[in-house]
Amino acid sequence: MAPIEQRVISSPKIGGKIGGGGGSSKPEPTPEPPAEKSKKKLLLIIGGVVVLLAVGAAWFFLMGPGKASSATDTPAAEPAPVPGVVLAVEPVSINLADGHYLRIGLGLQLTADAGEETPDPSVALDLAISLFSGRTVAEVSDPAQRDALKAELATELSEAYEGKVMDVYLTNYVTQ
Repeated sequence: MAPIEQRVISSPKIGGKIGGGGGSSKPEPTPEPPAEKSKKKLLLIIGGVVVLLAVGAAWFFLMGPGKASSATDTPAAEPAPVPGVVLAVEPVSINLADGHYLRIGLGLQLTADAGEETPDPSVALDLAISLFSGRTVAEVSDPAQRDALKAELATELSEAYEGKVMDVYLTNYVTQ
């Protein structure tokens, strides 16, 4: 608690007597100590700390460390697909820039759960033609660029075949 400061005024009021005699002047009321404001601040701080402790305790007991996550908390990671058969796609010639061409053959790595029905290879050829056509010989001949194009094709094939194709192999790759 802060010390209380009191002030004494020695000058007389206007029209009052000089010298401090007589009892007609009333003493000034002392200002109310700031204890009320301090108590309010203290209660506010204590209330905030209590709320934070309650929230922290609720988190610790409901979701804290060491709790086994249930199926509703996080979705289980999909298991990696099991490889099935490889579907060979006949090579096709694709027009490149400046009158050159690329002869490309594909092998589609199907998943084991793709079923007995063989997917239509024309979808794979269409995606390959769209991805490779119009590129320069330098682009398709660079090993790093070729790997990037192959990875992009594998992603597009997985989406197009709804997860039945897990990878793609280049079985024929000739530029001229």
